[in-house]
Amino acid sequence: MSRFLLILAICSFASSASGETFEVSYQTVTEWKPVYGQVETRDRVPARARIGGSIVSLDVTEGDEVRSGGRVALIEDPKLTFQIEALDARLDALASRLETARSELARGEQLIERGVITSQRFEELQTAVSVLEGEITSLEAERLVIERQIEEGAVLSPEDGIVLSVPVSVGSVVAPGEAIAVVGGGGVYLRLSIPERHAADLAEGDVIEIGTVGELRQGTLAKLYPQIEGGRVQADVDVEGLDPDFIGRRLPVRLPVGERQAILAPEAALSRHGGLDFVTVETDEGPVERVVVPGGALQRDGTQWREILTGLGAGETVVTEDE
Repeated sequence: MSRFLLILAICSFASSASGETFEVSYQTVTEWKPVYGQVETRDRVPARARIGGSIVSLDVTEGDEVRSGGRVALIEDPKLTFQIEALDARLDALASRLETARSELARGEQLIERGVITSQRFEELQTAVSVLEGEITSLEAERLVIERQIEEGAVLSPEDGIVLSVPVSVGSVVAPGEAIAVVGGGGVYLRLSIPERHAADLAEGDVIEIGTVGELRQGTLAKLYPQIEGGRVQADVDVEGLDPDFIGRRLPVRLPVGERQAILAPEAALSRHGGLDFVTVETDEGPVERVVVPGGALQRDGTQWREILTGLGAGETVVTEDE
């Protein structure tokens, strides 16, 4: 008999404790699609070689932070050094010839004053000096070009960022335009690969949830790419405070792909005993505990809610017990 009374008390218990009340109604619930996003840098730019040659120095490795214009590597081409030496030898020879031509021109000025040589001969001496000076100027300009090529052996970072990969090593022979390192910069975002059947349900500006229930952060769908590859759509999500230490890291993401109507109750309104879930409902006879089947949890305005699958109907009043 006592066991029967205990069961009766559990099933038809009337709560005497006062608490807040909540009127049950159908509410719009967002349907979420779980996917994974990958941390990516906004820019991924290669630092390229500007001249061909051999790498004699690598100043960075994967994971290093670099500044725009900072040296990534140094390339040397021995042929450029030989060309500089050849030009220096030619310049020395021309300098000697110019010195001789200027001496002859000075003597010619004295002789033409005396009428010993003709004006034509004097003009030839002047022309010889001008030609040698022009050749020296041309060689000096050619030498500056080669010096500039040697300076361009320094491979520079195209922007501020982090070095993602270095596909070469010291001693590698590279051609002009070859990538020496890949630099990621411009901040980080989440790159999503979404099944194409959900593409029409998404729009730029949608709020995206990142993480797991209880540790959710929010981001904004910044861009949907129009091209579908392999049945999937690419999308970018802006997330404030995203960790940039590991590029390529995958994070769980929930996408809003639809809406439906559901009955919700505050988490504080539910209690559990005897392996069953109960809510306290206001009736004409007073507060009565009723067995319900709860569904998934969600948060709204800082309050934890549970979807009620069966056991409650719209218009009923639920009592939330005081903590």
